[in-house]
Amino acid sequence: MSNEQKYLNLIGLAYRARKISLGEEQIVRDIQKAKAKLVLIASDTGQQTKKKLTDKCNYYQIPFRMTVERDQLSHAIGKSGRVAVAILDQGFADKICSLLDNTIRG
Repeated sequence: MSNEQKYLNLIGLAYRARKISLGEEQIVRDIQKAKAKLVLIASDTGQQTKKKLTDKCNYYQIPFRMTVERDQLSHAIGKSGRVAVAILDQGFADKICSLLDNTIRG
């Protein structure tokens, strides 16, 4: 199983464990409250949304990663049309980060 598949599975697991927030407004609120431990943004997200989320993450010092396209991200959590998710659990965030960083290097 590829690292990409592993982290997509982890996103699905985090979603089922209710450790994910969805929707741009909710994600922004969770970033501001420092509830978000990691924000994942689909690579094909619109420029405006991407900028809004990355600016918020940078300002509040929340790590973020650009990931797969929205279809794969949506499929991982079983909901359509998702361009970003916020991971609310540090354990999930750390593991997803390490898999993502290895995928990029690998």
